[in-house]
Amino acid sequence: MSSGRLNLPNLITGGRILVSPVLVVLILSPSVSLLFVAFVVFVMASLSDLWDGFLARKYGWVTDMGKLLDPVADKLLLAATLVPFYVVSHRSDELGEVPGWGPLPLWVLLVFFIREGAVTLFRSWAARKGRVISAGSSGKAKAFIQNLFSGSLILWYLLVRAADERGWDGSLWAGWSAFHRGFVAVSLAVALFLTVYSMVVYFWEYRDVGRPVEQDG
Repeated sequence: MSSGRLNLPNLITGGRILVSPVLVVLILSPSVSLLFVAFVVFVMASLSDLWDGFLARKYGWVTDMGKLLDPVADKLLLAATLVPFYVVSHRSDELGEVPGWGPLPLWVLLVFFIREGAVTLFRSWAARKGRVISAGSSGKAKAFIQNLFSGSLILWYLLVRAADERGWDGSLWAGWSAFHRGFVAVSLAVALFLTVYSMVVYFWEYRDVGRPVEQDG
């Protein structure tokens, strides 16, 4: 394992960082075409997170730089979706509301961002102590469900605006929209639970960071 060199997984992670501000602009747009682009970009960014991790493990390209950049990229991608979701859901246009939640509550954003901020500060502090901490299984599950929620909500915005413009009112659309609304609502609830749970697990597992090492003898 190299401590800081640039390699393909790290470049992929860097690309995910660069597309985050682009996503903000795309999600805020009421255009069906741009929302479609937003969905495609988000899916590609989410899959790239799995791809860079796979490549790093398979070819031994795990680096300290990658361990630090990957969580940063995940947090930026989260912010690039949650902030626009909050703005869109609070517009007067009811098409922007989050299914099952209405306008996205501010406390939801605070739960996500406080968790990410606390873990980031802890990681930085641990790094200064000479310990680089990568994401654990509960954190990866949290990120996966968060991405499911974000992707499903972008797709919801795309479809509901397309339905409004094109007058979709058949049984097929009614059935799909009922399923999709439920999926978005439940995935957000699960993401919130895993956000809190993974933070508790994270701090408990690394509670020994910073403690003096006991000397034998």
